[in-house]
Amino acid sequence: MARWFRRGRAGAPWLSALGCAAATIALMVGGGGSAYTRSVHEGLAIRGMKIPAFARKYGLPCSACHTVWPELNAFGQKFRDNGYQLGNDRDSPIWQAPAYWPIAVRTTPQAHLEYTTHQPVDRVPGDPTSGLVEKNITQTGLDLSGVDFLMFGTLYKDISFGFVATMEATGETGVEAAFVRFDNLGRSPWVNFRLGKFELDNLLSEKRITFLSNNAGFYQSYHFVPAGDINDFGLGDNQIGAELSGHSENSYTRYSIAVLSSTDGTPGLPGGRGVDAAVSITQAFEAGAGQLGPHRVNAFAYVGQRPTVEQTTGGAPIAGAMTGNKPFYRVGAAANFNFGTVEVLPLFMHAHDDAYLGTGTPADQPLPAGAQAPEWNAGVLELHFIPQPQLLIEGRAEVLRMSRQADPATPKKLGDTDAFAVGFRAYPFMFSRAGLSVHGEYGVSKTVGRAPLSGDGAGVDPLTPGTAVWSHSVFLALDFAF
Repeated sequence: MARWFRRGRAGAPWLSALGCAAATIALMVGGGGSAYTRSVHEGLAIRGMKIPAFARKYGLPCSACHTVWPELNAFGQKFRDNGYQLGNDRDSPIWQAPAYWPIAVRTTPQAHLEYTTHQPVDRVPGDPTSGLVEKNITQTGLDLSGVDFLMFGTLYKDISFGFVATMEATGETGVEAAFVRFDNLGRSPWVNFRLGKFELDNLLSEKRITFLSNNAGFYQSYHFVPAGDINDFGLGDNQIGAELSGHSENSYTRYSIAVLSSTDGTPGLPGGRGVDAAVSITQAFEAGAGQLGPHRVNAFAYVGQRPTVEQTTGGAPIAGAMTGNKPFYRVGAAANFNFGTVEVLPLFMHAHDDAYLGTGTPADQPLPAGAQAPEWNAGVLELHFIPQPQLLIEGRAEVLRMSRQADPATPKKLGDTDAFAVGFRAYPFMFSRAGLSVHGEYGVSKTVGRAPLSGDGAGVDPLTPGTAVWSHSVFLALDFAF
């Protein structure tokens, strides 16, 4: 999400050019958040946070709105909160400079290595009757992410819009975001209304995430599902609904209240009747803050429901006619602390799913004996070192721990996850027409007891979690937007 305001540093002229596109690209991002869509980037989160068109339109240096692309600083946050408006004549969509093109394209050619342990393979290659054995799998080569087509701006004074179309490298297309927002209702920044598909107001945004690999290009905490659980919700996913939001003049104080379809952002009505709600409150303060901008603290809650009973005709499911909704919730807190040139980004979240969701039991059927609501806790600590605007060095640690399984006989540690990543982003240039980042990272995750054959402790000791699966990613890419 937002990062913090800082004037461009003195130095070589190309540094302010770097700021110029970096600032504008993230400026156009949609409201309080965006979403996690692995399908579009073949395992990477959609990160449509960079729109060079804004730099061209307003003549802004990128450092006015970014720490490093795609992170926003406080000024960039205020610009986005204000509906992509600065309050001058250039806000009007009628104003068109010859250089202005209100669309950005982003993609990431890459080389990467993926190594995963304890995967099931045929004992005799090509012979499905030979039985399965576990092996470690290595995949490596040159690759290409999907492509994001990003369009954000104003339709009229105080009416803004966002649209992100995506295309996978294999050709599939999708709509990641599409919304209209009525800004400054009653001439007050405290009242803004948005309708469509958009990211939740997450302080740790997966749309501005600066890791890209299959292991680190998303937050495990946002998408974790316990063993046997049928809940498809992801806190980082774009949702479809309506949002009421507001902010102080400098966007230091912000709130968001959203009413959302219970579909995890899937168009149509695939899950039947259901309404979710999300609330987010953020406060910034400058006391003791570093040069990257003010500190920010955030509290959030998501309360939702998912259907468990599928209506049928002649045994065939009726689309959008599921019933038996059962509740779940996510509550937590996040922060962005700045100390000199270092950002510290912690997050803690507690999660709870109803026992029917946790066991995958239809609501019109009795629960298994002893079934209970699964609960777990998740924590993230991410560090960004930004010694100069064209360089980011980063690291992240993430921990998930089950506190209660849906089935009391299930080993308590089953599903526990640890994930770590380190990386860098270097920006050879960044100006109002295009930007380029040289990106490298290493990410690793360990999930206890998720080995398909030996992972659940079956046949050994029901109180032990079984074998852990390790997954490694080595990633080097050119991340660019035009």
